[in-house]
Amino acid sequence: MSFCPGIWLGMLRIAICAISILGSVLAHAPQGHVSIILLGATGDLAKKYLWQGLFQLYLDEASNGHSFRFHGAALNPPEQGWQLMTQALDKLSCPLDVLPESCAELKGQFLKLSQYWQLQTAEDYSTLSQDIETRLQQEGLREAGRIFYFSVPAFAYAGIAQHINSSCRPGPGAWLRVVLEKPFGHDRRSAQELSKELGTFFREEEMYRVDHYLGKQAVAQILPFRDQNRNALDRLWNRHHVDRVEIVMKETVDAEGRISFYEEYGVIRDVIQNHLTEILMYVAMELPRNLSNPEELLRCKLQTFRALRSLEKGNAVLGQYQAYQGQVQKELQKPSGYMSLTPTFAGVLLQIDNLRWEGVPFILMSGKALDERVGYVRIIFKNRAYCAQSESHRDSGKSQCQPRQIIFYIGHGTLGSPAVLVSRNLFKPSPPLGSWQEIQEMPELHLFGQRLADYYAYRPRQERDAYSVLISHIFHQQKNSFITTENLLASWDVWTPLLDSITQEVPRLYPGGNGNEHLLDFEQEGNQVVFVQREVEQLVSNPGSGPMPSDFRVLKAKYRQSPLVSAWPEELIARLASDIEVAAERAVRRSGEFHLALSGGASPVALFQRLAKWHYNFPWDHTHLWLVDERCVPLTDPESNFQGLHVHLLQHIRVPYCNIHPMPVHLHRRLCVEEDQGAELYAKEISALVTNSSFDLVLLGLGTDGHTASLFPHSPSGLEGEKLVVLTESPAKPHQRMSLSLSLINRAKKVAVLVMGKRKKDIALQVSRVGHEPKKWPISGVLPTSGQLVWYMDYDAFLG
Repeated sequence: MSFCPGIWLGMLRIAICAISILGSVLAHAPQGHVSIILLGATGDLAKKYLWQGLFQLYLDEASNGHSFRFHGAALNPPEQGWQLMTQALDKLSCPLDVLPESCAELKGQFLKLSQYWQLQTAEDYSTLSQDIETRLQQEGLREAGRIFYFSVPAFAYAGIAQHINSSCRPGPGAWLRVVLEKPFGHDRRSAQELSKELGTFFREEEMYRVDHYLGKQAVAQILPFRDQNRNALDRLWNRHHVDRVEIVMKETVDAEGRISFYEEYGVIRDVIQNHLTEILMYVAMELPRNLSNPEELLRCKLQTFRALRSLEKGNAVLGQYQAYQGQVQKELQKPSGYMSLTPTFAGVLLQIDNLRWEGVPFILMSGKALDERVGYVRIIFKNRAYCAQSESHRDSGKSQCQPRQIIFYIGHGTLGSPAVLVSRNLFKPSPPLGSWQEIQEMPELHLFGQRLADYYAYRPRQERDAYSVLISHIFHQQKNSFITTENLLASWDVWTPLLDSITQEVPRLYPGGNGNEHLLDFEQEGNQVVFVQREVEQLVSNPGSGPMPSDFRVLKAKYRQSPLVSAWPEELIARLASDIEVAAERAVRRSGEFHLALSGGASPVALFQRLAKWHYNFPWDHTHLWLVDERCVPLTDPESNFQGLHVHLLQHIRVPYCNIHPMPVHLHRRLCVEEDQGAELYAKEISALVTNSSFDLVLLGLGTDGHTASLFPHSPSGLEGEKLVVLTESPAKPHQRMSLSLSLINRAKKVAVLVMGKRKKDIALQVSRVGHEPKKWPISGVLPTSGQLVWYMDYDAFLG
């Protein structure tokens, strides 16, 4: 059979025309009626963002065959509530491409479709439901579904949820979507309780927890950008190439007017636990195969949450702007002496223990009353290039000596709009999907150490408010921009331990704005963060009151004519660990080795754990570990000092086996028998390996009877003479001990004495008053011949 080309083309045109007409008819065919109920319709969030977002939804969707009705609800009486609501509706704006006359007409239509309800009781919700059903019948409409937007405090969620579930659910065949605003709990326990309670009224697929940062255009581009640029990023997006990641949200405003909320939540709960953590997930998670699949997205997120290293107090620096105390006293009617410890600034270090990100610091920072309003995500890549050409002769856009970074610029700041920036010396990216364009103007504008011209820079052709984006996603059932219950609880699992650990932490005061200068600058130190500008180490107490232990930060003074460092236990251990690391680095630079002698007992356990967990830069491969004393038990016995050292330190670090020197208390299947000459063997080993038998650092403790190491009162062994290592007798079991002598201890370049706990208060006070009486108080005989003695004493031991 043959066909005439002319007839064939004619038939094709008719078919295309028919398909086009059918598509047009289907696009405008009735899609069902949607009722949107905004709870808290007269509140600040509704006025600023939600009504505008709902108006934008109406503009986008009304022409697609849906019919709408918008029900504003609050506790205000009907007349007052309607007046407040219409004030918000009068301020609605149209997109720039809509003419003023058309805009006025559209706003009028939206106003006609809006009404106010006073919703308090189950009967009120039942009346609302009956009104919706009556209108549907009168207008001959099919109900598509209902959206309830909870713009109310979280404590009201459960009551409202019960009323909706019992009195206001849509009928069969129609869907229900419930939109929840943060805060979603105060910690892990409260978040779980709230989720469990809501789960009794709504199914998981019906709940949409909003984090509005996920609707911001730059944030929403992170995963698509990674997906589009897989070929280039696959080799770069890992620990081998990324130096660090910064996720920042700074505000110039303070918390005035929101103090009741802020005093309960603070900056970490308000911004970091939710907004910045969700952004962290977008940056660090493995890319799902299908970005639009919420289940796959959640699986990849949860994998990353599980890989986050536990947070402790040392992972954060905290600040509070100076005017905050006065605002708390005024707004919450607190007495003039009331002191709030709520942080208004925080910088937090997170680390991810997986193959992709091990060792890469993720810095999350947010605060109020800062020098600028800006939000950004900055991925800084390592740069190993060494350029022979001087800076003035380089092509700044292509030179490998320039910074290499990718920035998702969330908004405000110098640039003033959302943007995606990629250093030109990194790779040329595929432009962001959707209506984004390359930035052509302001080439000399400087951002993050580079001219704007040195980036491939893109921004949206038209900015959209985050709430408008998310409301559209809710309407279209796109759940990948919302927080599931599992996601929520995984986040609280990360943040609750840190929040618990800082409840009594005194934040650093800062004046606010440009006056902050370098006061809030912080840096990574090992596996924690510290302020760059250290505070003066002195007693600090509340004005007009006597000093209390809770007022002290770090006390630096004298004890027995030697330096004293005193602090709360955790701070004290952190300081001692840091000092040991500094001593180790100096010794290794000087001689290539660091010889450290450690005591046993309970006090050093926290120190061992901290050295193992936080001090990854410690030069363990150049360190020799010795014991100050040992109980005469097998080295595998739980009573053994070496066993304690092994459990809490050795098994967690990489130190050469030959650099570990346990005391030879177990020879020839016997324990501390003099004729086995274990003490002499240890002394010979020390003499052979330690120059002048002078340890770089010796760590001692203090017993309640004044003993140190295993040198006891009224026992001459080790207190006199030139022997380096001795066998001694303890009043407590196990009685037999081996110990370094006072003579050997005093040859050390530095001796640190760690004293902790209320049990030690009396002996610490007694020792402070005695002279050089080693036979009665062995600790009083510790005085390095040419080295330094430093006392590390916690407040319980020092002040009781």
